[in-house]
Amino acid sequence: MAATRLIPMHMQKGKSVRQCLMERTDYAKNPTKTEEGEYVSSYECMPETVDLDFAYTKKEYEQITGRKNGSTDVIAYQIRQAFKPGEVSPEEANRIGYETAMRWTKGKHAFIVATHTDKAHIHNHIIYNSTTLDAGHKYKNFFFSSIALRRLSDTICLENGLSVIEAKKPSEWQKRTVYPKKRTVRDEIRQVIDPCMEKNPRSMDELLLLLEEMGFETKRGKYVSVKMYGQKNFIRFRSLGDGYREEDLERVFRGEKKFVPGVRNEMITTADTRPDKVSDSKMDMLLDIQKIIAKGKGPGYERWARIHNVKMIAQTLLFLEEKDIRSISLLNQKTEEATKRFAEISGRQKEIESRLSEISELKKHIFNYSKTKEIYAEYKKHGYSKSFFEEHREALTLHKAAKEAFSKLEGPIPKIKDLNEEYGKLLQEKKQNYAEYRRARKEMRDFQTAKYNVERFYQTTGDKENERGKKRNTTVL
Repeated sequence: MAATRLIPMHMQKGKSVRQCLMERTDYAKNPTKTEEGEYVSSYECMPETVDLDFAYTKKEYEQITGRKNGSTDVIAYQIRQAFKPGEVSPEEANRIGYETAMRWTKGKHAFIVATHTDKAHIHNHIIYNSTTLDAGHKYKNFFFSSIALRRLSDTICLENGLSVIEAKKPSEWQKRTVYPKKRTVRDEIRQVIDPCMEKNPRSMDELLLLLEEMGFETKRGKYVSVKMYGQKNFIRFRSLGDGYREEDLERVFRGEKKFVPGVRNEMITTADTRPDKVSDSKMDMLLDIQKIIAKGKGPGYERWARIHNVKMIAQTLLFLEEKDIRSISLLNQKTEEATKRFAEISGRQKEIESRLSEISELKKHIFNYSKTKEIYAEYKKHGYSKSFFEEHREALTLHKAAKEAFSKLEGPIPKIKDLNEEYGKLLQEKKQNYAEYRRARKEMRDFQTAKYNVERFYQTTGDKENERGKKRNTTVL
């Protein structure tokens, strides 16, 4: 199955034809996306000099026809062709993309096909020159060209044993209204902090050392800041949000809070202090009034704390009524079950993430091995010469790392197609499990909060009864 799209590429204001072509083609040929250029093919041009080849043909067109490129002319066209995760290998995708481009242009236009493997869905960036090879004509885009391109792509997919997208009437088309949230630099930093906190650092200094081992730069001053590799500016911990601020992490190091990795706002308060912010949840934890009085917070703060506790007790009773919990033992049982269920789902998510990382690493070793096996054979012919090794150090080091990784595998080396298929399935399972993960997390937090509030209420009531008993004894004496 392949989803296709035809995109005209126009001249950009203030830039030459070659500059515009270079920007577009450089993105398509990006080595990190095409396995160091392994999955880049071309027709009637060289991938390394495609911008020059296209621009030269356009110069010829001007000389032959006497027409010059306008500021809004289309200088090239791009076909984006995306495949279903796990259905094709990068080699097959590139071959299908080449065939699509050849049949679409009828061999009259030069083109490159760059297959990107950095996403779960392998996809092609096909860029063809708007000017024909004989420099006498330009490609004329026509009405419903996208539909014609899709039909051609579907035909080629069927010829290669791939599935196709089921055709729908225009009235049945659905426009996407919900878009995935864009990941920010702070999201990436929080994601790295989570596994570091699982190692139970005892201080901020230990956490920063762990982050430095992960490739971060750290800075201590008035505020603690970190910077990822390749990032321009330092990011302060105070800007990472609830649970990741410096003061939140310090409370974890002191044992006043428990850190639950995963997403923001995962902090479960166990200390008897007022939270920094009012929780979004209807039910929050009770506060220790005596500690607040001892700290000398003032009558206003004490009054707020008492009202807060009354409200939270009411919310806790409503929650227990809704869950039909009539005893402490049943509440403890439900809390334990909810915690265990969350741990199981969270554990499965971690297993999936670990396997996804392993697959990505294994794919990299397979590609490296394939690229360097000829150099290694030459190295072997040269009798493992030191001078030959120094000349090809990088390639031979990659080859050695790949062989070491393969030696740790049980059984034969898997095929890229099988790995892509497994990667796609695991990614889909991870996305499906996330909704269940959030529900289980909320349920666990609700039960833990209710349990804490009930225990705090009985403890407070018992303390008051003891105080009254002491007063009576004193009066009698």
